[in-house]
Amino acid sequence: MNQSGARIADMAATTALITDPTRARLLTLLLTNPDGRSTVTVLARELGLRQPTVTHHARLLTEAGVLTRLPEGRQAWYSIVSDQRDRVAELLGTDAAAPPSDAVFDRIADDLAVRFAGQFGRETIERTLTESRELLERAGTAAHLASRTAEFTAQRLAAVAAGRSDAAGVPEVLFVCVRNAGRSQMAAALLRRLAGDRLRVRSAGSAPSNRISPVIANALDELGASIGDEFPKALTDEVVRAADVVVTMGCGDACPVYADTRYLDWDLADPVDLPLERVRVIRDDIDRRVHELLESLVSRAG
Repeated sequence: MNQSGARIADMAATTALITDPTRARLLTLLLTNPDGRSTVTVLARELGLRQPTVTHHARLLTEAGVLTRLPEGRQAWYSIVSDQRDRVAELLGTDAAAPPSDAVFDRIADDLAVRFAGQFGRETIERTLTESRELLERAGTAAHLASRTAEFTAQRLAAVAAGRSDAAGVPEVLFVCVRNAGRSQMAAALLRRLAGDRLRVRSAGSAPSNRISPVIANALDELGASIGDEFPKALTDEVVRAADVVVTMGCGDACPVYADTRYLDWDLADPVDLPLERVRVIRDDIDRRVHELLESLVSRAG
């Protein structure tokens, strides 16, 4: 990779680091804090997370040069590096920045052109990027619009590029619910934790929401299955076509049907907007089903 390509790749990696849901919430608190800084203790309380978890995310952002850490006595204060504030605000779509400009999406297209060099032309990338942006805006996405458009576009292009497992050698599972904010996200996170690199796992929604509830993320954290940088995404034809197994969870007839694709339907209550105690029950049911699904895929492969 040439020097320009390496720089773009580094920028893309930092963008992904910033837009992880937990780190995005942490950075938003710092952006909107009148003092511009805070401690792990305060951040943990405001985020509803354990202090070691917040310390971990703050350390990653500090190592990437996004945050600065200033020890004062027995406390350490974190703040956003001054020359990173505009970029962070732009990526997170907070009130500290104007909506992303066309130039931002041009830079995203540049990133994707490097990532998918030799696979897709610039025109295809720009068309997919525009469509992905429109789908997210239709779902009400305003915060993190630029970064989420970049990730959604990359996932759609990767699905087309990878094709089915008979060509790539790795089975792909797609979980689909209505809002892609609860059931399908939990199933995808739990299967990724179990399967590792033995499977490719995606999720989508027939009418996606604009965010994943923190309660869903907390329920997954309890089992060591992080939501990572996932966010609700629209169900598109290419991700269904690329999947070997499609698991639906109440999306009705919204899922396209293709020959040689295995379809399953799991009858599950929607955990979104439920209290944590009830979310745990649904999560555990999904976890059981995911274990059974993985066992069936492994036995078929054997």
